[in-house]
Amino acid sequence: MELVTIAVSAMLVNNFILSRFLGICPFLGVSKKVETATGMTMAVAFVMTLASIMTYFIQVTILDRFNLQYLQTIAFILIIASLVQFVEMFIKKASPTLYEALGVYLPLITTNCAVLGLTLLNIQEGFNLLETIVHGVFAAIGFGLAIILFAGIRERLALADVPESLEGFPIALITAGLMSIAFLGFAGLV
Repeated sequence: MELVTIAVSAMLVNNFILSRFLGICPFLGVSKKVETATGMTMAVAFVMTLASIMTYFIQVTILDRFNLQYLQTIAFILIIASLVQFVEMFIKKASPTLYEALGVYLPLITTNCAVLGLTLLNIQEGFNLLETIVHGVFAAIGFGLAIILFAGIRERLALADVPESLEGFPIALITAGLMSIAFLGFAGLV
């Protein structure tokens, strides 16, 4: 039951984008098309899941063992940057079109505060390995849910009759705010 609570909390109640307001840059920057948002979701999901596992092992086997907790942030950023570099090389080779569409936002996953926030929260909450994996996977699913829903809405808004003063970024921000309010409705689940 505890794992279900962690999963629902990470995906809906404490969604990293719409509740914790982490990872806003790719949320706003790569959400004009569903296809691009899906590609970003897969890249971030890969990095979030593996970063959760790797930072857990680094924390337990090195930082805690040798009393080096003060190096936690630097160590975690190095792990995240390495994973992002791997993802960037893979996407560039496998899908050059997606690589071009993601543009600068792909290497910026390294500085995506949702990824670093996730790894730090895993340690702060005292999760064991299984809980860390569940938290990482469902936080990534929640990230993808938010960005893909937002991209779908933005594609529809591009075709809608929006007042001229609200076209583009202003209506996107209003939509993001309404989505955040809607996700607050999940607060009673856990």
